Order: sequence, then structure tokens, then C-alpha cells
Amino acid sequence: MDKVARTAKLTPAALLSQFALEVSAGLAKPGQKELPSKYLYDSVGSALFEVICALPEYGLTRTEEHLLQLHAREIVDQLPRPVVVAELGSGTGRKTRLLLEALSRWQSTWYHPIEISPSALAVLRRELRDINSISIVGFEREYLDGLREVAARRSPGEHLLVLFLGSTIGNFDGSAGSDFLCNLRQMLQAGDSLLLGTDMLKPRQTLISAYDDPIGVTAAFNLNLLARINRELGADFQLQQFEHLAVFNERTRSVEMHLRSRSRQKVAVPEASISIHFEKDETIWTESSHKYSQDELISLARHAGFRPEAQWMDHSWGFAENLWIAQ
Repeated sequence: MDKVARTAKLTPAALLSQFALEVSAGLAKPGQKELPSKYLYDSVGSALFEVICALPEYGLTRTEEHLLQLHAREIVDQLPRPVVVAELGSGTGRKTRLLLEALSRWQSTWYHPIEISPSALAVLRRELRDINSISIVGFEREYLDGLREVAARRSPGEHLLVLFLGSTIGNFDGSAGSDFLCNLRQMLQAGDSLLLGTDMLKPRQTLISAYDDPIGVTAAFNLNLLARINRELGADFQLQQFEHLAVFNERTRSVEMHLRSRSRQKVAVPEASISIHFEKDETIWTESSHKYSQDELISLARHAGFRPEAQWMDHSWGFAENLWIAQ
């Protein structure tokens, strides 16, 4: 198989227009203002997140990487052949390398990273270009839009493995995660696979420390979202007038990240055609990270139309890789 490294992209104008629309809708939302967490990951945000992953308080990424180092061969040995790989939110591909190297032992493989961050896709291509028998065609798309394109491209007899690592499924609010998995399942054929990373419930203080580190990297990561709106949409957010806040929501079993206004203020976002008023202590909700129980994962899989096939668990941090088969 020839080495390929292409990316199907939306135009910069289309991406900016979509960004403006979602910022406008989120900041104008009655009650709780919010911004989509996917926009945390521009080039600056992606670089800051790499630093977060190295912090001692944030064990999720290190734990998942260790799980894949230990079990990548065991995971791919359970897959049907031939298999095409699609990854939702691929990031830089460092963890994915472990699975692709294991796959390259017994077949040539098409790998389709689906990622809205062009900088992350560029890093991924450099990170993975040396793996033999892997051909890369990336999609600068939303998760399901990209997966729909991958599913349409597969040849008869090919099985699809979808990677959704890093516990990104936990970033969906309420029933949205379950709905997302149901929609994902509709794009698959019976016998296709999903490898799903999930962060498990753990002590409250452990969770808060992971999302509010003492040296302030996570705070910078969160505040960069406002800086990005300033850069790209011409807004006049004064970053010193907002502070990072991490709280654990007992009802939803989720860590929430917010940006809290330090004063009563008004912010204009010209490219989104809005001006927003903030009261002192009012927040913008930027991310949720739901933490799972074992029973919840089984119920979630079955509701979405999957059979839980295997699980690899790290008990020291509390993280699981789950292999589900489409029924």
C-alpha cells in the first residue's frame, strides 16, 4: 500500500462562520452561558493540553497510554480482518501509534483521523508517517460528519474500527453522550467495532485537582478560549476579568470547567454580531467531563446497540478501554 497523508478540509471561511454562529448561540443562551469544548483546541489550546497531560495531577492520558502499551496487541488480535480505522478527535496520534503499530504486523491499514484542529492533524501526520503499512487520509470535520465519509468509502468486506479515546465521550452533557453513541452506531454495520476510552469515578479531590492544577496550566487552557474569540472574532474580552473554575457536579457525576466573571461587564464580539452582559460571578460553562461506573458502561453499550466484548482497566487511576461490537 502506498503511503498517503491527505486531509479533507472545510474552507477557513466556513470554519470561521461556524465558530461565530456557535459562539453567538452559546453566549446568548438564557440562564447558563456556554461555549462548545471543541473550541478549546486551537494551536495554543492543543499545546497547553499537551502540557496538562504531563502534569502529575492529570493521570488520565498517562494511564490510557500505559493501558495501550500493555494491551495493544491483545486489542487488535480481537478484531476481524480486514479492518479500516477511523478515529474521532485524533489529537496528535501519540496513543494511536501503539494500536497502528500492532495492526501493521498483520495487514496494510487505512487510517482516517477525524479532527477539527488543523494543527493537531499536522502534528499527527509527522508523528505517524514512519509506520509501515499505514496509509493516512484525514478529515478536518466534526466527528459524525467525518465518520459518515469514512463509512461511505469502505470497500465490500471491510470492517470498521472506530477509536474514541481519551474519555472524550464524557464531554457530552446529560443524555447527549448516549444519543451520540446511538447515532454513531447507525453509521456502522453489524460486526464493526468501537474502542471507547472512559474515565471512571474516583474521589472528588482527585478529580478537582486534575482540572485545576496548582501551577495554573488548566486555567490558561480554559482562558485561551476567550483569547481565541478575541483573535478570530474581534471580541474584547479582558482576560484578567475572568477566572478559571472547576467544580464537581454530584448529580451528573461530572467535573465542570467554567470561566467566572470577576465583575459586572459588557463584551462585544463583532464577528458574531453580539454584545454580551455579564454579572459579577456569572460563568461561562466550557467543558464537562463525566465519570463512569461499570454498570453505567454496560447499560450505555446495550442501549446504543453494541455488545460489550472486552475491557482493559487500570485500577490505580481508574480508567478503562472498552471494546464494543455493533450488533
